[in-house]
Amino acid sequence: MADHPTKDSRATYRGETAKAVFNLLSLLTGTVYGELDERLDFRTALSRALKKPVPEHVNFWFCFGGITFLIFLIQVVTGISLLLYYRPTVEQAFASVVHITNTVPFGWLVRGFHHWGANLIMITVMLHALRVFFHGAYKAPRDFNWVVGMALMFSLLIFGFSGYLLPWNELSYWATVVGAEIPSAVPFIGDQIVYLLKGGDVVGQLALTRFFAIHVVILPVCAMVLLLLHFLMIRRLGISGPL
Repeated sequence: MADHPTKDSRATYRGETAKAVFNLLSLLTGTVYGELDERLDFRTALSRALKKPVPEHVNFWFCFGGITFLIFLIQVVTGISLLLYYRPTVEQAFASVVHITNTVPFGWLVRGFHHWGANLIMITVMLHALRVFFHGAYKAPRDFNWVVGMALMFSLLIFGFSGYLLPWNELSYWATVVGAEIPSAVPFIGDQIVYLLKGGDVVGQLALTRFFAIHVVILPVCAMVLLLLHFLMIRRLGISGPL
């Protein structure tokens, strides 16, 4: 009769297997990283970029900018995942959202992250803006960075408005019908802005196509440029002083 493996022997086997896998990954990672580091000197570059002193007055309220950026990255990842299944047509948009939610593995989770992230990011960016305002960090020489930050917050508002139509249900449709009429109050060019958003007199396929293009192409490019400017100026000017 064959001997059955004991509990200790199974644990030892699992430990040795995990160690072997870890060693293999370390070998592969070390080989790739070592060759790249030898040529590009990543270690020195990372050391210069990451080893920055943090002022003593920095506390939890200074973290909302970083939290906002983290949520933005989550929105990018989940948005790309949803883009693989979403179909931006009036006939298939709602059905594709239902398919993502009910059929695609973990689609409900990805869509939930994207939905709640869109709401949460507006709270964190407002808290970040309020912290900057009440600490006077918008004053020179950081005044231009404040303008860039306000442009980023405005782009997040447009992100939310343009993305709201994409599920193409009753709520999003009528909310867009009402919201798209708001620019008509702008003197002289208000009607032209409304026509440009809708692509016509009614919210239909052209409106959905334009909102989709704004949401997944135009705004992400603008946001990336603004984020790059924002971060570069923060690195150059440093964190603002205490109150």
